Amino acid sequence: MLKLPASVRLHELPTLWTALQASLRVEAAQVRSAAGAQLRISAADLQDFDSGVLTLLISAARLCAREGVQLQLHEVPAKLQELARVYGVAELLPSGG
Repeated sequence: MLKLPASVRLHELPTLWTALQASLRVEAAQVRSAAGAQLRISAADLQDFDSGVLTLLISAARLCAREGVQLQLHEVPAKLQELARVYGVAELLPSGG
């Protein structure tokens, strides 16, 4: 299972996205080779974030879809759930509990 970092801020997105893209592609290939369909990411460590995290997660879900797997977000902090609701994108965020 991949993990989000403790901090995701708008100014960090370019660096975070570059690293996450590579990890997602490798993980997606492993999931597919094991006949799986879901790529899991834990948000348990996420503590310091702004709306940039929504961009990161929606982009990750889109990349996973292109790679033929579904993104499952686990251990989503209540604060992130609320942020997604406020921005009107809660239904776009994959969540597995």
